[in-house]
Amino acid sequence: MDEAAIQAQGVTKSFGPTRVLTGVDLTVPAGTLVALLGPNGSGKTTTVRILTTLLAPDGGSATVAGHDVRREGAAVRRSIGLTAQHNSVDDLLTGRENLELFAGLHHLSGPKGRRRAAELLERFDLAAAANRRVGTYSGGMRRRLDLAASLVAAPPILFLDEPTTGLDPRSRVELWSVIRELLAAGTTIMLTTQYLEEADRLADRIAVINNGRIVADDTPDALKHQVGTERLLLVLARPQDLHRAAPLLATQADRAGPGPQLDADTGELMMAIRHPDELRQALVRLHQAGIGVAQVELRAPTLDDVFFELTKVAA
Repeated sequence: MDEAAIQAQGVTKSFGPTRVLTGVDLTVPAGTLVALLGPNGSGKTTTVRILTTLLAPDGGSATVAGHDVRREGAAVRRSIGLTAQHNSVDDLLTGRENLELFAGLHHLSGPKGRRRAAELLERFDLAAAANRRVGTYSGGMRRRLDLAASLVAAPPILFLDEPTTGLDPRSRVELWSVIRELLAAGTTIMLTTQYLEEADRLADRIAVINNGRIVADDTPDALKHQVGTERLLLVLARPQDLHRAAPLLATQADRAGPGPQLDADTGELMMAIRHPDELRQALVRLHQAGIGVAQVELRAPTLDDVFFELTKVAA
């Protein structure tokens, strides 16, 4: 588990005058899932493309399954599977034909290739649609087939570049289940995603990339603890009191984070607090002003809070 399946040190990449990666350092232990998060244009996909040998780095070093991505590209490709942002399967072929084609590309021809295709169709709940053209598949079925195609050669390391983008909630949860099964079987996974809940549910560790470098790398819980601020939700008895409540709490909130966030329709007020006594202080101030509170709720930091804080600081 301590062995690094994926290792990057000081990786840089530019496109013309634009520096996309400015020194990426990243370690993915074998048998774990690391989620790579970052704003659009932060370098997530460029990092994946370098680690999968689709793109050459300008500087630094990287190894995948112990093979150097510059000098041993063929060995890297034999050790990995890749599900990219866009489907790699052919809409004009059936699901079975697609997987048998990929099997042939991995030198599993004839009976071996057909057996492997049948296994994957069953595993990904696509057996009933095996002889239908992929062009008739739903979005969730396409992504499951795409993931199956990346697993034809049973690679020990899998790269998933935003695999659930565009899927409906049910299809997303189904794909999460497949990813958990792969992880439980010992597959090492690097996942990029725009869905923070997805990273929170699946990842052993989360690496946040911004401005072309890794700005944080830790477990989801540790990153949340790092942000440190809880969120206090107050629902006022009378929504019209919001305009009086906000100034009373603004100074207190400024010490912990952003000022109060207001919802005039529901009478909700959300603010950051760093110490339990700040809850008491907020309630005392509102009581002294004759402002009634109908509901009080403390919320722990979320991965959304982590993401916004880290990308704000590093921007």
